Amino acid sequence: MTHTTAPTWLRIVGFVFAVLAFAVSSSLFLAPEQVLENTDLKANGVHYLIQMWAARQFALGCTFAFASMKKQTPLISLAFVFFLVMNIADFLIGISQKDNGLIIGSLVMCVIAGIILLLANKERTKPTGT
Repeated sequence: MTHTTAPTWLRIVGFVFAVLAFAVSSSLFLAPEQVLENTDLKANGVHYLIQMWAARQFALGCTFAFASMKKQTPLISLAFVFFLVMNIADFLIGISQKDNGLIIGSLVMCVIAGIILLLANKERTKPTGT
């Protein structure tokens, strides 16, 4: 038999990622000039892209919060799979744009998400009574 109830550490990590995603989303909506210092915010279409980015971060926060509240390891794992895929895409964008900050940041987040997924899977497949 496998565990489906998420361990406390995994729920806490899920909530931390939710809070971080909500913080990024709020910052992008409320004060994009603080987040994007080197971006011409008056250029045509920039606010639209910022709002799309903020919406993506908000959706990520909702995904982590919902999964963590449900306390199910498979659901939290799925949230981290979403996060991993998103960061793989960011890594590829960073390469195409030659943005070392995005490359390094997304690579670090991929490693973190991968480790959490491995640990969550190990926890989920533990035999009952261990």
